[in-house]
Amino acid sequence: METVTNSITSRHPLQRMQSPGRGISALLHTLGLISFSLSYKYLFDFPSMINDSYGWHFQYLTIIGLTIAALTFAFGLLADITLSSSLFRIKNTLAMCSAPLEVLISVLYWGISAVDKSLLVPPEIELSPWADVGFHAMPSILLAIDLLFLSPPWSIKAAPAMALSFTLAVSYWAWVEQCFRNNGFYPYPIFGQLDTTQRAALFTGAAALMTGSTTVLQKAYQSFNGIEQRKGRATPANMKGQ
Repeated sequence: METVTNSITSRHPLQRMQSPGRGISALLHTLGLISFSLSYKYLFDFPSMINDSYGWHFQYLTIIGLTIAALTFAFGLLADITLSSSLFRIKNTLAMCSAPLEVLISVLYWGISAVDKSLLVPPEIELSPWADVGFHAMPSILLAIDLLFLSPPWSIKAAPAMALSFTLAVSYWAWVEQCFRNNGFYPYPIFGQLDTTQRAALFTGAAALMTGSTTVLQKAYQSFNGIEQRKGRATPANMKGQ
């Protein structure tokens, strides 16, 4: 009993609120999973030609990001229910990928949409305002809240963050080209308007932006929660809930 009590009452000194926990932490992760589930439901309720194409909706970076975000919150909720530090550590590790990726998706989507939304959403696909927010804003907002209030500081450094970003960019580019070979069209119309060199520049820029979003999130955490005053390099053990 004492071990369980210690595990749920102790947390990283910079972590604002208790997590894992069966209170606010579980509530946020539950609300997040409901939001993500409603976004998935929209894909089935309002099908398009993408539903029957090669790669399904996983052709979209938005849906890939949504899936990683859902996994992040699923492990977070499981950690809340079981009070498991191991599951909490997995959630935090996934968040170091999903949070910067979702920030990137939000910045690119809303930024490009402000110029010309048809570059991202073809005219034959209708997206309601609520669905638009659910797909392209809620994941980044919820993951940012989780980071700022319910997580220990990230231990990832600039070089690994850059390597992760460029690995995701190259992998997604290869996947998009594979889908194009089978479908004859790109999921985002903007890809079809660019030549190979321009697409390479776009994906390189996106990888750089994701690296930047990791840095921005870390700086935001430090501004909001403070900076850990300790010697030595941060280790995965710092990400535990106990």
